[in-house]
Amino acid sequence: MATDFFQRQEHARRSSTRLVVLLGLAVLAIVASLELLLAATMGYVSRNPDTGAVNWAAVTDPSLIFVSVVGTLLVVGGGSLYKIASLRAGGGAVAEQLGGRLLTVGTADPVEQRLLNVVEEMAIASGTPTPPVYLLDHEDGINAFAAGFSPADAVIGVTRGTATRLDRDELQGVIAHEFSHILNGDMRLNLRLMGLLHGILVIGMLGYFVLRMSFFTGGSRRSRDGNSGLPIMAIGAGLAVIGFAGTFFGNLIKAAVSRQREFLADASAVQFTRQPEGIAGALKKIGGFSTGSAVKNPNAPEASHMFFGRATSGFSAMFSTHPPLAERIRRIDPSWEGEFPDGASRVDAELSGPASTPGASGFAGGTASGSSAAAQVASAVDSIGRPGPAHIRQAAHLISSLPPDLAAAAREPYGARAVIYSLLLDGDDAIRREQLAHLKTTADRGVFEETRRLTPMATTLTATLRLPLLEITIPALRALSAAQRDVFDRNIIALMEADNRVDLFEWSLHRILLRDLNPDAARTVRVRHRTVEAVADQCTLLMSALAYVGQRDASSAEHAFEQALVTLGLPQAQLRPREHCGLADLDKALHQLDEAAPEVKRLLLEAAVACITADDRVTAAEAELLRAVAASISCPMPPILQ
Repeated sequence: MATDFFQRQEHARRSSTRLVVLLGLAVLAIVASLELLLAATMGYVSRNPDTGAVNWAAVTDPSLIFVSVVGTLLVVGGGSLYKIASLRAGGGAVAEQLGGRLLTVGTADPVEQRLLNVVEEMAIASGTPTPPVYLLDHEDGINAFAAGFSPADAVIGVTRGTATRLDRDELQGVIAHEFSHILNGDMRLNLRLMGLLHGILVIGMLGYFVLRMSFFTGGSRRSRDGNSGLPIMAIGAGLAVIGFAGTFFGNLIKAAVSRQREFLADASAVQFTRQPEGIAGALKKIGGFSTGSAVKNPNAPEASHMFFGRATSGFSAMFSTHPPLAERIRRIDPSWEGEFPDGASRVDAELSGPASTPGASGFAGGTASGSSAAAQVASAVDSIGRPGPAHIRQAAHLISSLPPDLAAAAREPYGARAVIYSLLLDGDDAIRREQLAHLKTTADRGVFEETRRLTPMATTLTATLRLPLLEITIPALRALSAAQRDVFDRNIIALMEADNRVDLFEWSLHRILLRDLNPDAARTVRVRHRTVEAVADQCTLLMSALAYVGQRDASSAEHAFEQALVTLGLPQAQLRPREHCGLADLDKALHQLDEAAPEVKRLLLEAAVACITADDRVTAAEAELLRAVAASISCPMPPILQ
């Protein structure tokens, strides 16, 4: 069902809200505990000398409450904000903290190249930008993780043990599991957990610091002033206990949230690959390997909930961030008899790249007609966030169909820029000469020469291959310096505007680049619009623009627009004139539609399909446009199958 992805997104959003509420209650408990601690140590609580009864009335003193609330918020809030700020660089910052090394394309190590091939196939199959891959060289355990705030800044981390001890099907199952975390919105939840729990931990760290300092400085003072140092020691000890208790309950919350997300990711990986023996085999090898899934890095406990397997040992299953290994295996393979294979043996890495899969050509660069056209596009919307093995096969076929020189260039920074430039060169010779003259004066000389070399190959690409090629360039383009990015961005705009118009492919390419390379794309998108009516104007503009795609005449555009309105439930909306459907206006509309609730996005994409397929034909340009629209509203769409 098409709702699966959108329901999971809504569930992730609600889980995040519940998490904030639970941790908010934990903070309130800390405030109350701190208030009692201050009251007990600073003379607010008194005992009646005659009856011995304790008078707690002074605990409600406004100044005491103010100090407790403000102090807790400053320490916990400051600690959380500091930790989250340190993670704003994205998943790469987490991977580096865990000892990861960024893998470069073209590596001579066949194990590393096989890993990169699997990740690239999965990215294209799922419609997400290809994430950078980090290898944890010094970790022999079988484990992996995905980290980032969104697909735009996600990374995949894999231990050396995973890369060397799993065969390709098992590795593919593990990577599919991590991609499900990317698609289901788990990564942002995981980073928020790290930040919020760090804030609570700071309370205990502060108490330990106060207690330690009181030992060093309190001895001489106590000898002069009696017991004047005891309250400070009591405050330090109390803060340490409060911090420990807060961390205790915070870890319980973290474990409970993480275990449920792991079950979902396992199920999604099976659905993705249709090879339950792949991910089940990886889990069985963890059980049969002496090191298991252990991660030795000292930062592993903090990120334990992000890993594929249990990264750290614990005293109780109550605190485990992962379900029991046997339970995970039996959910995937009910026939499993409880035996674990030897996980210590290494496998030989495949030296070849992705295999070509005949018959998975999608839109072969032209037009799909008839009732099958609507079915093809509708199927792509249904598979958002839940790609299947057919998409993996198509991704492998698309990659292998690219000219080798073009594909190799797309995977390194110089060549990636040249690939994008060559895709934007105009078919008109005069305009192309003007574009090349501009690049000669503004681009690096090596990039300019590479653009000239690649242009003949890029101009012969079918429309189906252009978006996969674009997606392959993303990791290399992310490696550009700020100065290089600035020149690159300006050159893209200049090439697009050289013919005084921006066509749909140029707009689609630019939208995807903006989404995947702009740091703001990784921001937390707040849900501001929960009904279609709340974004009726933006929906009307988008559907009007789609209705005119394919050079439809006025009556055909009107018919396409009406089909979209039926799905959206906006019968009063009117088709906008073509001149009022500019791409700049469309950019603004999509920015606001990205802030719609998941269910609204689902209806929006279903309406887009109804609009595009109203004439029973789908051009490659329309298919590209649909995928660009989906990417712009955070709904990664797999390649459209034929």
